[in-house]
Amino acid sequence: MAATSTYLRRESAGEHLWLPVAAALIAFAAAAGYGIAAGELDAFYVALSLTACIAVLFDFRIGAVLLVLLMPIAATTLFPRSLMGFTGLNPVNVLLAATLVSYLLRGRLQRAGTFLPRPLLWLYMVPIAAAGLLGARHVGDIAPIFYETEALNFTSAVGYIRDMALKPLLIPVTAILLGAAAARSKKPERFLIPIALSVWVIALVQIGFVAVAGIKLGELAATNARDFFDAMGMHANDLGRLYAVAYGLLLFVWWETKRPGLKLFLFATMGVIAFALALTFSRAAFLGFLLISAVFLLWKFNAKTVALAALGTITAVVLAPGYLYRRVTLGFDTGNLDDVSAGRIEGIWEPLLPEVFKSPLWGEGLGSIMWSSPMQTGAILEVTHPHNAYLEALLDMGVVGLVLLLAYYWHVWRGLRALAGAAELSAEMRGLFQGAIAGLLCFAVTGMAGSSLRPDTEFAYLWMAIGMMYGVYARRPAG
Repeated sequence: MAATSTYLRRESAGEHLWLPVAAALIAFAAAAGYGIAAGELDAFYVALSLTACIAVLFDFRIGAVLLVLLMPIAATTLFPRSLMGFTGLNPVNVLLAATLVSYLLRGRLQRAGTFLPRPLLWLYMVPIAAAGLLGARHVGDIAPIFYETEALNFTSAVGYIRDMALKPLLIPVTAILLGAAAARSKKPERFLIPIALSVWVIALVQIGFVAVAGIKLGELAATNARDFFDAMGMHANDLGRLYAVAYGLLLFVWWETKRPGLKLFLFATMGVIAFALALTFSRAAFLGFLLISAVFLLWKFNAKTVALAALGTITAVVLAPGYLYRRVTLGFDTGNLDDVSAGRIEGIWEPLLPEVFKSPLWGEGLGSIMWSSPMQTGAILEVTHPHNAYLEALLDMGVVGLVLLLAYYWHVWRGLRALAGAAELSAEMRGLFQGAIAGLLCFAVTGMAGSSLRPDTEFAYLWMAIGMMYGVYARRPAG
């Protein structure tokens, strides 16, 4: 990790800050004029984005905080996918670009350091980008059903690269900017507050969505309701995994902190997380929640934690409705593994296995399931994802890509382990990295039934912790 310790430096703000501020004010006026003339909702988002950009130009850390608050809901329909007709130009991306520019304007890249840590760049981002270029030549081979159902927002190679490769890679960039902000803060643990607040934002959006829809919880737990949250922009399993990792981070911080106010706030936040997670009725999320709780109990084993675990278990057993049990035990009554997997084994995995050997070393490109032979012949369920993170990596990036991605996560594991017990860190920061280790285990296990080894919003909180990890290492003297 020493190699990453110089990629951020603490330097004073540039003396010509008024120049970008003036430019931002001019852009704001121009955008406002356009909005008035066009009379469209885009005007609100343009004005809001540029107003935030002005604040960010004064201190990029403002942008980092805003990005933390928005990252979990960036994939929802709350935000437009385009502004002024430009796909990909949305408020979150505009804020990210402004934050990055603000960071660069202050000369953060001077000296020998680099912005992106080398393991992140070479083990993770470059292989994903290469797989994106490899898959771009297959855009014309994608099964027509995905265009007919508007499951995709592109029809060209350029749009494919934008959505499949570049857009996901913005998540690690956001994480690094968070790390940069933490590295330049006297108390990086203060960033735990916006991280926790972001949970409230996405959870309240989800709870409000359910309330407005007026759906009964028993109906929400049904197998045919798995796509209920698609109208919100995220699948139930994606939301569930998002909450599970957030729970892991905050659980360990809650245990470690000695500050009563923060402890109470985190306890309330975890209560909201538990309720929102339950509403997803995602079995993968339930598994992740239980796994993280088991890791916590193992690491913090004493009479108090055992009592808390027993109380939580008894409460869950008493209050859990019957339809929750039916959801968790789906397929158990038949004894058929395919039923337990919700059709993944026979409907997705078995037909896809021969595809791995078509290009075993470097794969067929990102999203290769969409033009695979089983998809073209109708021998597989019409899905854009293999519902297994490791199978997806083999199909899209081959053995080479899978090994590189796993090597990166091993690098993250080692970095988190080193910080989880670092005596020089505050109790809250140690708790954050302990929770991140539990979240990484959740990521690895639940990836067997979905998710991706590539960056995705559902593991936004894991990436926040990774960014904070790099930020802490950047604070240490080089050498």
